[in-house]
Amino acid sequence: MSLIIDIHGHYTTAPKALEDWRNRQIANLNDKANLPKASELSISDDELRETIVSNQLKKMQERGSDLTIFSPRASFMAHHIGDFEVSSTWAAICNELCYRVARLFPDNFIPAAMLPQSPGVDPKTCIPELEKCVTQYGNVAINLNPDPSGGHWTSPPLTDKAWYPIYEKMVDHRIPAMIHVSTSCNACFHTTGAHYINADTTAVMQLIQGDLFKDFPELKFIVPHGGGAAPYHWGRYRGLAQELKKPLLKDHLLNNLFFDTCVYHQPGIDLLTTVIPVDNILFASEMIGAVRGIDPETGHYYDDTKRYIEASKILSAEDKHKVYEANARRVYPRLDAALKKKGK
Repeated sequence: MSLIIDIHGHYTTAPKALEDWRNRQIANLNDKANLPKASELSISDDELRETIVSNQLKKMQERGSDLTIFSPRASFMAHHIGDFEVSSTWAAICNELCYRVARLFPDNFIPAAMLPQSPGVDPKTCIPELEKCVTQYGNVAINLNPDPSGGHWTSPPLTDKAWYPIYEKMVDHRIPAMIHVSTSCNACFHTTGAHYINADTTAVMQLIQGDLFKDFPELKFIVPHGGGAAPYHWGRYRGLAQELKKPLLKDHLLNNLFFDTCVYHQPGIDLLTTVIPVDNILFASEMIGAVRGIDPETGHYYDDTKRYIEASKILSAEDKHKVYEANARRVYPRLDAALKKKGK
């Protein structure tokens, strides 16, 4: 029996007090004397339990998943709001809440961190929060936003050396990063329907254009939402790599780049698992996330992605074990260590 490890979960159901505190922070961006302090936010363990037991944990139990890698709500990261100080305070609060959830439900959740990114600010300023989350909170991964501007793309590509201090820490701590943008503040790009998928696809192309993994052969990235448009257009990207005189994509990217299964219909999962090698696919659902409704064609929730893996005629039993458990243990060494410590 495989452990069902969901590598893509966000705390989308946090108590309303968190949103209220954030709204106060945003309302006082130009009046620093009245910015709320982190100490002014009070959320009890009972409140945290209530939000999890009736939401994420309930659905995990109904759907048959065992463990979720749990990070702050992606759309709430909103790195484009305020300055680094604002982002730093906000990231610390959100990361602590995810850590507390994991401490309250140690068999069901393990934390991943958002970073206090801010447009135009050196990424290395995020290192103290990264270090704290890994060494004190037991985080097994980070979320890395390639576009802190919120849809205007003012940051350098992921292959630029400005990002290298983050990558060095990732390698040192043996943690991967999920490439995940946040809220779009550009009216041209719907946050979850366009901006997220654009960013996933853009990240893949940036990595094709560069040679990042020559400098960091141990670096690991997860591209969420099934890799955006990349698997659907894999022939295009193989052809572009060829024109750019890059190695074959299996050598250029696939030792370091992985895709999750947050694809919300059977044909999409079937395409992903046909095009991308099974060793590069990790189970995920992003439940209670971007797509929360019930599919009228199936009568089941769109984000109940385990159903699609189970129904696959492409994946063997061994393949499904890789998708559900083995690949996650390999890509997230700290997760594997934490599970082994518990005898799992």
